[in-house]
Parts: sequence; structure tokens; C-alpha cells
Amino acid sequence: MSQPGVLGVFTGGASRRMGRPKALLTHRGQTLVERAVALGREVGLEVVLVGRRPELSHLPWPALADDPPGVGPIGGLRALVRHASGRPAIALACDMPFVDAADLRALLSAEGAVAAPRRAGRWEPLCARYAPEALAVLDAQLAAGEHALWALLEAAGATEVALPADHLSDWDAPEDIDA
Repeated sequence: MSQPGVLGVFTGGASRRMGRPKALLTHRGQTLVERAVALGREVGLEVVLVGRRPELSHLPWPALADDPPGVGPIGGLRALVRHASGRPAIALACDMPFVDAADLRALLSAEGAVAAPRRAGRWEPLCARYAPEALAVLDAQLAAGEHALWALLEAAGATEVALPADHLSDWDAPEDIDA
């Protein structure tokens, strides 16, 4: 049986405010990247890391380089959707430790080229499902020089998926871990 899609765990951010790679932070005895990988496997998804960082080169999972490099997360997203080869791709930031399997299933079952939740009225593009047809919108955004992921979701006419607000909390700075 083929896998229903791909989970791309975004690990490539600079982590300037955190001061260290967020993927290696621990929560309930697991690193955030280990937790995300386990979550994807629980749902039956192929799992890849998105973004290549020297500090993470020891991890046993395949990692995708941004395509194209140097344009921010949209380059990683394009690499992920291309890697999915016609299957749905879920993009998940590694610093979202409260997303669960039910959330991933809700994203997978949603309609449209892109499906994502909103937090405080703003799209969560790195907790979102991208169907194969999202690649054309991605390519058009890149060709226009538009690198903002929220603009991609707007251009794709994203479908809103209701997920629990507390599941969408992320860890951007050390004080977020304690919150």
C-alpha cells in the first residue's frame, strides 16, 4: 500500500531568538524533530526533513535542500511539494510541539489546493497541507518574486481547517518553552 502523502518537517530556520536549532529542543523526553517524525509515521506518511543544517546532519532521516535556495521557507516548500511527486504534502514547522495526529488527519482530509489553520486571524503555512496542484501556484509566486508564504496561501485560495488554537503554539524564543 502506498503512503497517503509526505510530511515535511521544517528544520532549516536560523533559530536566532532561540540561540540553537529548535529541532533539537526536547519536549516530554523527545527532541522536537523526533516527535514530528513519530507523528508523521503514526499517520502513515513518508517523513522528510526540510532544510539542511550542519548541526542536524547526524539525524537519520532524509533531508531536502531548498529549491531554489536563498528565498526562505518557500524554497523548502517547493522542494517538499516536488518531492511528494503527486501526493499531498504536509508542511510542519518543527517548533510546533502540540500538533497531533488528529490535526494531520484533518489537514489530509481537507479540500482544495492548500488547506491550513489560522491562528489569531493569520494563516499557519507551516502547519498546512499542499496538494499537487499547489506547485503551479508556488512556481507562479516564485516567478513573481513573491516569497511570503501567507501570500501563497491567499493566491491558492486556501481552505481553512479548524484546529485547536493551543495546538498551534510554537517555540520561537526560550521563554516560549516555559509558557
